[in-house]
Amino acid sequence: MSPQEMGRRIVVVGSTGAGKTRLATALASRLVVPHVELDALHWEAGWAPASTPAFRARVAQALAGDAWVVDGNYGSVRDLVWPRAETMVWLDYALPLIMWRLTRRTVHRLRTGHELWNGNRERFGTVFSRESLYVWAFKTHGKRRREYPAFLEEPEHRHLQVVRLSTPAQATRWLSGLAIQT
Repeated sequence: MSPQEMGRRIVVVGSTGAGKTRLATALASRLVVPHVELDALHWEAGWAPASTPAFRARVAQALAGDAWVVDGNYGSVRDLVWPRAETMVWLDYALPLIMWRLTRRTVHRLRTGHELWNGNRERFGTVFSRESLYVWAFKTHGKRRREYPAFLEEPEHRHLQVVRLSTPAQATRWLSGLAIQT
């Protein structure tokens, strides 16, 4: 698929830890379009979620342009993102791989104190708590695999070109195959 065939509005979805933001950042750079990270619009300082109206307003504003790559799975803004997107890139990786990647990312973030959004950092105390990303990934992985095909059959989503990638190597090859925009 060429960048022209892909369109200029792309959504990248997948389980927590799959690498959505990394792929979306690289794709936006290749296409020379803005990258929109839904997590950055959703999380306030202190890991407080934005109110739904505030989050929706931020997303609507971020997607007002005619070109973007957005990453994230928030159902509360799917009706704002998917109908406007032209292509969906779905990182549909196996759960053991997701858990490995999540572990590697979490260890790195804990070691470096890497700031995520609005001063938030991962904390060791939440790694094994009920709010853990591991629990979230485990709960949502199979659900998304069941729901996404059904969502994509709905009339308002049938226009989406879907690129379903099942391994990081496949994603790397796909991204490498895209011509760099100048």
